[in-house]
Amino acid sequence: MSKTALFAGLVALSASFASSAYDAPFAPVTPIIDGQANDPAWLAAQWQAIDQLTLGTQPSADDFSGRFKIVWTKSKLFLLGEITDDVLIDTHADPLALYWEDDTFEIFLDEDKSGGNHLDNYNAFAYHLSLDNQAIDYNSQGKPRLLNDHVSSIWKRSIEKPNTIIWEASFDVYPDTFKDQNNTAKPVTLVEGKEMGFMVAYCDSDGMDGRQHFIGSFDIPAINGDKNRGYIDASVFDSLKLVKTP
Repeated sequence: MSKTALFAGLVALSASFASSAYDAPFAPVTPIIDGQANDPAWLAAQWQAIDQLTLGTQPSADDFSGRFKIVWTKSKLFLLGEITDDVLIDTHADPLALYWEDDTFEIFLDEDKSGGNHLDNYNAFAYHLSLDNQAIDYNSQGKPRLLNDHVSSIWKRSIEKPNTIIWEASFDVYPDTFKDQNNTAKPVTLVEGKEMGFMVAYCDSDGMDGRQHFIGSFDIPAINGDKNRGYIDASVFDSLKLVKTP
């Protein structure tokens, strides 16, 4: 069987699994990205857990637990994350070097919900948000690149819970016509009823040996025992639906 035929089969299998959309409410007042969960817009959104083991071993609640909310305006998506992690670590000074082996918040976006391969193209994005608030994904040559102009990200420690951080981010939503060089694609205008492919995940690293746990918001169907396919195949994403009110 050719690689093309094999991938087509995997996509078809992935599409056969139903997912339930996360309903993201419209934000009449734009959240301020400051690492504080006090914006009125967050009150309207529902929490969703980050608790699905994708790779590694299942962590204890003290080692890692997380949840998130999403809201939107016409120009951006906004994410609020509440992450409990007993060790925060960034062992690679170069933001493009082995970034998935550090503590990393990951957001997957497929603007037109088309699914399919996105490993070395912009059919979908897998934004890796590092502890120094940089955003990284693969480019069209299969090499990591910074996409800091797509994302604004800030996190702060919770005063009430020392091992908990509040992470806020905003995202411009780009179509699959985005290019590495001479890009003319602009972020899309978001409207009520729009659906996108979407997932959230967290790479949890506790030391120099790299990540011990990779935990997602959606239970990806395993193929040959492998669930770690979100960075390759947008067909395994869950669904995000933009609504006016929850």
